[in-house]
Amino acid sequence: MPAIKVAVIGGGAAGLCALRHLTARPSVFTAVGFEQTNRVGGTWVYTDDVGTDQFGLPIHSSMYKNLRTNLPKEVMAFPDLPFDKELPSFIRHEDVQAYLETYAKMFDLLKFIKFRTSVDKVKPIPGNPVRWEVKYSKVTGKISPSENTPPTKSTPPSENTPPSENTSPAETEIFDAVMVCNGHYSIPMFPQIPGADSFRGCLLHSHDYRDPEHFRDKKVVCLGAGSSGQDIALELSRTAKEVILSHNKSFIQCPLPENMYQAPGIKKLQKNSVVFNDDSEVDDVDLVLCCTGYHFSFPFLSEECELRIEDERLTPLYKHLIHTQFPSLSFIGICKVICPFPQFHCQVLFALAVLDGSLKLPSKEEMDEDTKADFQARLKDGLLPRYAHHMGPRQWNYNNELARIAGFTPIAPVVENLYSVVHNSRGRNLIGYKKERYELTGQESFKTLGAP
Repeated sequence: MPAIKVAVIGGGAAGLCALRHLTARPSVFTAVGFEQTNRVGGTWVYTDDVGTDQFGLPIHSSMYKNLRTNLPKEVMAFPDLPFDKELPSFIRHEDVQAYLETYAKMFDLLKFIKFRTSVDKVKPIPGNPVRWEVKYSKVTGKISPSENTPPTKSTPPSENTPPSENTSPAETEIFDAVMVCNGHYSIPMFPQIPGADSFRGCLLHSHDYRDPEHFRDKKVVCLGAGSSGQDIALELSRTAKEVILSHNKSFIQCPLPENMYQAPGIKKLQKNSVVFNDDSEVDDVDLVLCCTGYHFSFPFLSEECELRIEDERLTPLYKHLIHTQFPSLSFIGICKVICPFPQFHCQVLFALAVLDGSLKLPSKEEMDEDTKADFQARLKDGLLPRYAHHMGPRQWNYNNELARIAGFTPIAPVVENLYSVVHNSRGRNLIGYKKERYELTGQESFKTLGAP
């Protein structure tokens, strides 16, 4: 039988993982990767620029200058390539980028990727089986780079940003399957805050945050207390005069810097002040930084793909992964609050088992019912609909279920064990938990080495 031809959209961690396992089986699969930029790494590729790049394309990465991972490298790695043991457990974004470049070179993936190539449209071709028409074009036409200073206001880009005008004529290629690996940390989710138009300070999304020096001696409100909101608020506390972490979660119950305190979510903005949901007010605010997450965006998928996005829920996806109407269309890496690289590994192996026929899927009706049951269970647990793909503690049973159904080796239990320890450590010691060092000692065990 001819090899199954697969398009992989995106050259970040998920796309590289897909290419690594596809190209390892050349008698079964052929693969073509599409990457809009000139290098692998996706969101881990740091740039000082905000807005658009030198080709007029929206900046994809949300990395900031001093970012360190909030997970230790010992749990972050793909199962077949550990991080350098000489690195600390909590590493800088440059270290993750270097790791992904090493991964690409080790498995000889670069030759399978079309760089500086924009995927313009993906369309199913009816038949049995369905095939896929993929239109793409080279990104060309250098323009002036964006300024390396943050804007005074962030304007959210369209969720369906059209392909750049700086592209060559489109080419078309036919594939047997498509794996979508384009990430979900590039289209900022801006909250609708009353009074935003009248606010005279800087209103910024964390997507465009780079360097705390821009806000030295300023009064800052960080909206949102997810991982990024907490980490950026801590970083700003070292340079800013005052940092208020505004959120609607239970307040963090551990010591914080003296110039950092918590407040409820934002009720409204005024000319120079912020009013919180408890009607308390803080004056002379210089910056409101929205650490409020990102939208899913797949502007290259045609209407015929019948992917629906409603309140940040993608349907119809079986196991957050396989399109139930078009099982040869898969989405790697849409789940949130996860240990990403190990989960990408599981999702890729599951998708490939579907494509090579070793995994026989349930009927469309059964898959849709399974998806509905998963969603209803979340609602019953008190989660809002927009958390349809949030995992947290659910990720471990999910990963193991993928492995069980598709028949591959599950992720080592030590990953869950250490992840949980670090999660608890963060809750007790937000300021200092990244000073710890860890070492894996077995499939289920690790040891804590302490701070250097």
